[in-house]
Amino acid sequence: MTMQKGTNVPVPARAVRVELGWRTAPGTPDVDASALLLVSGKVRGDADFVFYNQPAHASGAVRHEGKQTAGGGVTDSLTVDFARMEPTIDRVVVAASADGGTFGRVGGLHVRIVDPADGSEIARFDSADATVETAFVLGEFYVRQGAWKFRAVGQGYDSGLEGFATDFGISVDEPQHASPPPAPQRTPQPPAPPVVQAVRLTKVTLTKEAPSVSLAKQGGTSGALRVNLNWDVRKQFKGWGAKLGRAVAMHGDLDLDLCALYELTDGSKGVVQALGNAFGSLRQPPYIHLDGDDRTGAVSSGENLTVNLDHKDRLRRVLIFVTIYEGARSFADLHATVTLQPQHGAAIDFSLDECTVPSTVCALALLTGEGGDLTVQREARYLVPRRGVSPQRTVDAAYGWGMNWTPGRK
Repeated sequence: MTMQKGTNVPVPARAVRVELGWRTAPGTPDVDASALLLVSGKVRGDADFVFYNQPAHASGAVRHEGKQTAGGGVTDSLTVDFARMEPTIDRVVVAASADGGTFGRVGGLHVRIVDPADGSEIARFDSADATVETAFVLGEFYVRQGAWKFRAVGQGYDSGLEGFATDFGISVDEPQHASPPPAPQRTPQPPAPPVVQAVRLTKVTLTKEAPSVSLAKQGGTSGALRVNLNWDVRKQFKGWGAKLGRAVAMHGDLDLDLCALYELTDGSKGVVQALGNAFGSLRQPPYIHLDGDDRTGAVSSGENLTVNLDHKDRLRRVLIFVTIYEGARSFADLHATVTLQPQHGAAIDFSLDECTVPSTVCALALLTGEGGDLTVQREARYLVPRRGVSPQRTVDAAYGWGMNWTPGRK
């Protein structure tokens, strides 16, 4: 159902997927979806803000699932589970923010409400009147007589994500600047007010021009570092894309494996991967754990790997890479995004370039330890194994890990 601004529709599903979409084109700013859980028009606290740096509400009612690219368009998705919604929450605002430009440069901006049970579209709202706005409220879910409805809003902010968030009661983490200490006081001073932990709105996108970042400088000094790989396949029947399309049709779902080579400061080396059930561990060496094995590419399940930053001083280097286990003979026409989300600190993400070689293994990111910090380096490097050489041996040779490899199976 296509909606006009200000109209509303009932939402009969117990849970929905909210797809924020737009067209890609040169000069288009990056767009991100977010949601606010409100009580009488305001958040109860910063935890009621769900976005890329805080991707899940504690109740599980709202989750930020991440981006998918296909057919010249991008979608950034949220899930809303009304069955898990706390009784006090009477409104969920769905918004978008633009990074690096205004919404006047974003074509095809829209939001779709989809029933994940059968993929049917409940509602769609297309926003076509944006100009200088850098944040946009596209719609909202609200409760009327015990039932949830969705309203198309289309309200813009020229103050960006920060202005939008603070308007609903979010405390924003401001950049801190050093200042000289105060002069000594002879009279007793009242105790300092408690420090309020505010949300960090910044994120980092790694590019060829700016390929690396320090985790410590982004606030990622402890806790869990979540690494996610999600992908989308376009079956274009030309060149390597034709081979990929035929392979997917023949073998079913594309099965990619997220893996990590590691070297600890004591010199020990190894690999974390699904092959051979080498899933690793967070509480003991190598302090890296692979969650499982996924074939969908969805961020909500997806290929996820976790690094324990509480032991980052034990990590000399970690190379995160991906291999094709089955379903295709190349990464051609694979559109993938890598996201590194520290438990504390700004999210780091980057996209893979188009693959133009018959590659079955891609080095994604290199984490290097130095002085108690980890530097994240974007690699996005497609490698082509020689005949009879495994993808793991190929990436090992390219980065000089020097391990002994034996055949493995899932």
